[in-house]
Amino acid sequence: MGLMIPTGEPVCATHPAGMQTSPEERSRIPADRDLDPAEPVAIIGAGAIGIFLAAALARAGHPLAVCGGRPFDHIEITDGETTESFPVHHITRPEDVRPHHLVIVAVKAQNTPDVAAWLHATVTDKSIVLVAQNGIEHRERVAPYVGGAAVVPAIVYVPVDRTAPGRAVVHRPADRDLTVPDDPAAVAVAKELSAGEIRVENTRDFTTAAWRKVLINMGSNPITTLTGRGTEVTRDPGIARYLLGLLTEVAAVARADGAHIDGQAPAETIAWLQHLPDGSSTSMLQDRLAGRPLEHDALTGAVLRAAHRHQLEAPHVESLHAFLPAINQSPDGKARV
Repeated sequence: MGLMIPTGEPVCATHPAGMQTSPEERSRIPADRDLDPAEPVAIIGAGAIGIFLAAALARAGHPLAVCGGRPFDHIEITDGETTESFPVHHITRPEDVRPHHLVIVAVKAQNTPDVAAWLHATVTDKSIVLVAQNGIEHRERVAPYVGGAAVVPAIVYVPVDRTAPGRAVVHRPADRDLTVPDDPAAVAVAKELSAGEIRVENTRDFTTAAWRKVLINMGSNPITTLTGRGTEVTRDPGIARYLLGLLTEVAAVARADGAHIDGQAPAETIAWLQHLPDGSSTSMLQDRLAGRPLEHDALTGAVLRAAHRHQLEAPHVESLHAFLPAINQSPDGKARV
């Protein structure tokens, strides 16, 4: 999620219409155990990344319940020369879904409040919630809606394109697809995803891993969105100088937040971006071109909040955070939705 290189529900139990899940039923999901491959998984956000994760869990044997969105009865995933299809159970109303032990949240960060009803319906204190979103505030973002559930933040590296409802194409990176922490809930989820052929890294230092991804996203998403160009824009000398100042600020905030990021990381990140193929895009630029709301608050907003917590100045970040929301406004100053 974030940087993209261009190319281009097994069935869960549901209630009869209108029937609510009782507190007694919600308490039946046992905690502190490995995930059973026969258990259905709830997918909240069946976009590109949601389909990618769902396909892996289906390979591992899990039935899939897709919550909300445009109805479809199967997902189709293309990885290289292989295309696979898996059945799904599509549920259109939160009141028709029961609690799940594993819930995948793969909506854009800014859309998290929009799926609150689905989270309340699918999550109990004994659930595991995998949050596959950009930024560093995964747990904070879903906390109002998941009670005491175990939240597993995920850093997604694999570029995936959604080509139609329920369909996606994967472009595998060189080494890994996903990074999660190494706590028991994250290890349990990683085991299931690995069984479904996703390359998952468990790390003891998730803070550093998350901030390193933020460094890449901060060096690519805002500037491509503001200029309307691919990542080749980072080769412009003036842009490169600006990015060095920006990423130096971000690295300082990251270190204050506990990440192990050295002073060479900003320049190394820019050099990496400059060597991407011409036309390489970003998810934020794609959202702008499609007229969708931007994910700026999960990126520049999160960095600014961290800077304020640690009483650090971040003028480059502040300027970006001021410019990006204006893209989502019409000439009369009203936000586009």
